[in-house]
Amino acid sequence: MILVSSCLAGLEVRYNGTHCLNKQIHRLVAEKKAAMICPELCGGLPIPREPAEILAGNGFDVLDGKAKVLTKSGADVTDFYIKGAYATLEKAKEINASIVILKENSPSCGSSMIYDGEFKGNQVVGDGVTSALLKRNGFRVISEEQLDEELIDSLMNM
Repeated sequence: MILVSSCLAGLEVRYNGTHCLNKQIHRLVAEKKAAMICPELCGGLPIPREPAEILAGNGFDVLDGKAKVLTKSGADVTDFYIKGAYATLEKAKEINASIVILKENSPSCGSSMIYDGEFKGNQVVGDGVTSALLKRNGFRVISEEQLDEELIDSLMNM
C-alpha cells in the first residue's frame, strides 16, 4: 500500500482550500493501491488556514525543538504540525506503507524542498515536519515531482 497527500489525489485540503491534483496519484487511489492523508488536517488545522512556514530550520529541527512553524501573521502552529506528523506516522504503520508520496514545498510534506520561513516564495533544501518524522522512522518518502513513468508502472503493478 502507498500513502499519499490528500491534495495530490484531488481533495481540496490545502491551506487555501484548493488541491494539487496529480492524475497518476488519483489513479492509484481510485484503484485502491493508495490511501490518502492530510497531516495538517490530522493535526487539527482548518480549511482554509493561514499560510505557514518553518522558521530557522527544517522539519527535523522542528521535531528536535530547534525550530518552529509559524503562520504569516506570526502565530505559532508548531504543535499542530507535530500532532499531524505523528498521526501520519501511525497511518503509514497501520497500512504498512511501502512508499509515501507527499506534496513538495509544504511545511508538513516537503520531502526535499520547503519554503525558507520568510513568506517571500523562496525555497530551500529541507524536509517538512511529517516528511522528517517518516524518514526518521524508516519510510521512503518522495514528492509528486519525483514520480516518473517507471515508478508509477511499478506502483500500479503492486
